[in-house]
Amino acid sequence: MNLEEYFARTGYNGSLEKQDLETLTNIFQHHIRAVPFENLSIHCGEKITLGLEHVYNKIVQRKRGGWCMENNQLLGWVLKRLGYDASFLGAFVFNPHQNAYATIMTHLLVKVVIDGKAYIVDGGFGVSYQMWQPMELVSGKDQPQAPGIFRFTEKNAIWYLEKVRRKQYIPNQNFSNSDLLEKKECRKVYMFSLEPRTVEDFHFQCTYLQTSPDSLFTKKSICTLQTTDGFRALIGWTLTETTYNYKENMDLVEFITLEDEEVEKTLKEKFNITLDRKLVPINVKGFYTI
Repeated sequence: MNLEEYFARTGYNGSLEKQDLETLTNIFQHHIRAVPFENLSIHCGEKITLGLEHVYNKIVQRKRGGWCMENNQLLGWVLKRLGYDASFLGAFVFNPHQNAYATIMTHLLVKVVIDGKAYIVDGGFGVSYQMWQPMELVSGKDQPQAPGIFRFTEKNAIWYLEKVRRKQYIPNQNFSNSDLLEKKECRKVYMFSLEPRTVEDFHFQCTYLQTSPDSLFTKKSICTLQTTDGFRALIGWTLTETTYNYKENMDLVEFITLEDEEVEKTLKEKFNITLDRKLVPINVKGFYTI
């Protein structure tokens, strides 16, 4: 495992001399635009494990993506190797269908401290809730980014992340009521405490999320990647391409339904992913929004 190979994977060739916010942001943006958030292993007969060397091999050498426990673990390793004050936290994801936060801590994220200021760096959420810049850990402050307005609020030592989106223009009206569309303009994303976590704290969750019939990840095959002006997502057979701020305060959301034989080609062309095993797409309705 070496940093040069990681940066070749993400395409970052900027300076590494300063452990400052500008460098952190640049490294982070290269990661989210090169490494997909995806759970395809579950749907092509592979087991997801959290050993760092396995994660490195999968994402860097095999040019795959991963979910939060893989993406953010790798990001944390890179930042620590560069000399950043980086640590892991654990979050409980909001479920809009149940209107409640999960009771299991399933989301791993990274906290980075620079010059006494704490930032959250999360490269493992995907779709429209993927932050594009490190977020300062401060309560009640709107932090506008290309995807929308993100905001942390803190109450009784628990931190909450929410996002306000723009209006959406959907040319294909067949998808205007799709459960893949977020209906609310302001959406809760997750909650977390500042208690330091380790990767070992997530081994049970890693197994649960890829085996439980109640898990979103067993009900959906998901691959999403941030672009320079939005993001694309392949969920089951549905390809979504979103362009942020396509018109003033409006995002363009385009949907295409793929045939079976188009899925593999689309993964290669749109996400730069080539799978070793045959993917079996799945998209159980009512469990995912973008």
